Amino acid sequence: QVQLVESGGGLVQPGGSLRLSCAASGVIFSIYRMGWYRQAPGKQRELVATITSGGNPNYPDSMKGRFTISRDSAKNAVYLQMNTLKPEDTANYYCNAHKEFQSTGTRDYWGRGTQVTVSS
Repeated sequence: QVQLVESGGGLVQPGGSLRLSCAASGVIFSIYRMGWYRQAPGKQRELVATITSGGNPNYPDSMKGRFTISRDSAKNAVYLQMNTLKPEDTANYYCNAHKEFQSTGTRDYWGRGTQVTVSS
């Protein structure tokens, strides 16, 4: 059974930093593209960052500069370092594992999320 478990969220003041972690089990972690998404109340889920199985990070233009994604295949974990946080970063942050298989199609797995609240 595939499990993605996020941790590291919490309350932080504007300008502060947080590091989110996602522990994966039940999948061959090394072959999946991993990602972080977020969803604020009343808004659609949006992409924060992805990292390929080879360790190449990708960020939407709106997320470049303050967020850094990384992965540790030895620990089956992916991380999101968030710096200079702003109130508009407040959201539930979700971990995603994604893989396209030629024979069986696309596989997407999601964690339950970790809440990040940026407030003074």
